[in-house]
Amino acid sequence: MCEAPNRNRLTGETSPYLLQHAGNPVHWHPWSEVALALARRLDRPILLSIGYSACHWCHVMAHESFEDEATAALMNALFVNVKVDREERPDIDRIYQSAHYLLTRRNGGWPLTMFLTPDDQLPFFGGTYFPREARHGLPGFNDLLRWVAQIYRERGDDIRSQNAQLRRALDSVQSLPCAGADELDDTVLDAARVYATESYDPRWGGFGPAPKFPQAGAIERLLRRFCASVRRGAPDHEALAMALGTLGHMARGGIFDQLGGGFCRYSTDERWLIPHFEKMLYDNGPLLALYACAWQIRPEPLWRDTALGVADWVLREMQLPEGGLCSSLDADSEGEEGRFYVWTREQIGQLLTPDQERAATLHFGLDEAPNFDGRWHLHVRRPLAQVATAIGASADATAALVGEARRRLFEARERRPRPATDDKVLTSWNALMIKGLAIAGRVFARADYVQAGTRALDFLRTHLWVEGRLLATGRAGRAHLNAYLDDHAFLIDAILALLEAHWRDGDLEFAIALAEAMLARFEDRDQGGFFFTAHDHETLLQRPRTFTDDALPSGNGVAAFVLQRLGHLLGEPRYLDAAARTLRAAWPSIARMPAAHDALLAALEEYLEPTETIIVRGTGSELGAWREAARARYAPQRLVLAIPAGATALPGLLAQRPAGTGTVAYRCRGHQCDAPIGELEELVMQLRDTEIHGDHDTH
Repeated sequence: MCEAPNRNRLTGETSPYLLQHAGNPVHWHPWSEVALALARRLDRPILLSIGYSACHWCHVMAHESFEDEATAALMNALFVNVKVDREERPDIDRIYQSAHYLLTRRNGGWPLTMFLTPDDQLPFFGGTYFPREARHGLPGFNDLLRWVAQIYRERGDDIRSQNAQLRRALDSVQSLPCAGADELDDTVLDAARVYATESYDPRWGGFGPAPKFPQAGAIERLLRRFCASVRRGAPDHEALAMALGTLGHMARGGIFDQLGGGFCRYSTDERWLIPHFEKMLYDNGPLLALYACAWQIRPEPLWRDTALGVADWVLREMQLPEGGLCSSLDADSEGEEGRFYVWTREQIGQLLTPDQERAATLHFGLDEAPNFDGRWHLHVRRPLAQVATAIGASADATAALVGEARRRLFEARERRPRPATDDKVLTSWNALMIKGLAIAGRVFARADYVQAGTRALDFLRTHLWVEGRLLATGRAGRAHLNAYLDDHAFLIDAILALLEAHWRDGDLEFAIALAEAMLARFEDRDQGGFFFTAHDHETLLQRPRTFTDDALPSGNGVAAFVLQRLGHLLGEPRYLDAAARTLRAAWPSIARMPAAHDALLAALEEYLEPTETIIVRGTGSELGAWREAARARYAPQRLVLAIPAGATALPGLLAQRPAGTGTVAYRCRGHQCDAPIGELEELVMQLRDTEIHGDHDTH
C-alpha cells in the first residue's frame, strides 16, 4: 500500500496557527485537494483539526498530543491529518461546527476535532478537546484514535447510513421558506426586547450565566431600541439601563485590561472578573464603537476612558507598520494562561510607593483573596471616590496616586515575556476595527484614530484588493484566499463609518465596487440573501447561507444594512431590492428566534423606518462644524457625509447635491427629501426630533 509522505506540509503557510504546528511530528496537511486526494487514494479517514493561534486549549492539545511522537505515529498510520486555521477558513469551520452539533447535540468550539470519510468529507465522529489520557469523562486521545480507525474499517454500512442522515440534516437547514413583503413588521423587534429582559443579569450585567461573552450586538440592539423609543416619545429607560449596566460592569471588570486597554474574549465567571485572556480584534472593534456611543448618550468618564483604552491599545500593539491590523494576542505566555497579566503582592509592593500601593490596593481589590491561581488579576473593586474617602485624600490626589500606580505597573508588565501576536491581517476583522476607530475618532475628535482606520483601509485596498477581487487574509507580503461575504459587507460598513468621520475622494467608489462584487458573487438569486462563499468558491460539504449572528455579526445582516444605506444614498434601487430580498429570505429564521439576529434586526429597523441621510456641502472649518452638529448626539439611524465643495464626479444622487455659495445641507429620509438647508441653526432645530437630548432623562 502506498504510504503517506513523511513530512509536514504546513511550512509554506501564512497562518501563524498553522506555522505553530509545522514542527509537529504529525504529518499535517493544510486543507487542499492534495490532502483530500491522498485520503481517497489510501482509503483513510481524515482527521480534521480546527483551531486558531490564540486558543488556549488548542495549545494544550498540541502539547499533549500533537508534539508527542507516539501519538503522532498513530495519527500518521491511521489517518490523513488536516490542520485548519478557523480564522482563515471560516467556511470550513462553519460547516464542521454545524455538523458537530448535529452529531453530538452539543455546542462545538476549538479545538474542533472531526473524523471525516475520505470520499465525501462527511464527519462520522467528532468532538472538541480530547486529553492524551482519559479524564473528566473524556476518552484518552490515543485510545480514541484506535477506536475511530476500527469503526471506520468495520462499520462502513453504519457510517454511510449516518452520513446520509447528516447530509439531509445539513441540507434542510439551508431550505427555509421566504416571507412575503407584507410579513416584515416590527413584532420581532419587540420580541427581541422581551428576550433581553428575560436573559439579563440585573446584578452583574450581561446576558445569561457564566461564561459571559460581551455580546456587542445585543448591547447595540438595546441602544438602538432606546433611541427609537425616544423618537416615539416613550423612552425605554430599562433598555438603556441594561445596555449601560453591562458596559459598566465590563469596563470595571477583569475582562477589560485595566493597565493596557482592550477586552479579552470572554469572562469565565458571572462578574466579568477572570477572563479567558486572549484578546481578539473582532471583539474590540464593535466594543470600541459601543463605548463611544455610550459617551454620546451619557458623557461619563468611564465610557470615554474605556474607549480610549481600547483604541490606544490597538494603535500601540495591533497596527503593523504598513497599516494593517493584527488578528489577536495569545492567552498564554511562558506556557501559562494569563501569566502576563497577573500579579503578586510582592511584585506590586516593589513597584509602588506606600501611598500608591494603598490606593491601588483599594481600587483594584488587592485586599481581597487572590483571584487567579494564588495571584491577582486586576479589576476595579472600588471607584476612585470611595478610595478617596477611605484614604482621606482629595479626589484629584487619589486619581493621581492610582494613575501613577497604573503607569508603573504597566511599564513593569511591558518588560515581561509577551503573549504571542497573530499578525495575519484578516479583512473582515480589520473592517470591524476600522469602523470602531472611525466612530471613536469622530466622537472624541481624535484624528489619530481616524488616520489609523484610514491606514488600515489603505492596506486592505493595496494588498487585498487584487484586480477587482477581494482577498480574505494576508501576512508577510502574501495575500491569498478569496474573500467571504463578511469581508465584503463589513468593509463597506467600515468605509461608510470612515466617510462620516472624514470625506476622502475615492473611498465611496471603493464601497460601491465592493457592493457590486458582493451582488455578483454571493447573492442567492433564487431565494434571496447571500451565500457565505462566492459562486466560484471550491465545492465543500455545504454552502452556508446563514442569518444568525455568532461571535461576529451576520454577514447577511450587515449586507442588508449597508445595501439599504447605499441604496438611499445613491438612489440605487438594485441595492434596496437586494436588501429587501435578504430580509424576506431571513424572515422565518428571524421570527423563530429574533434575539439571535441583531444585525438583521438593525437592517429590518431601517427597512421599516428608512435611514435619515444628511449630505453637507461646503468648505473649510464650517463644513466640519456642520458635520459635528449633525452627528453630535447618538442617532444610529442617521448617515451624515460632509463633502467638500471641490469634490466632483460624485456617483448617483450625490451628483444632485451641489455646493452653493455657502454651506448647505440636504436631508432625506428614505425617498423623501426636504428643501436644502442653508443655516446651521435651522439644521439643528430640524434634527431634534430624531436625536436623544439632555431633556430626555437617561438616568
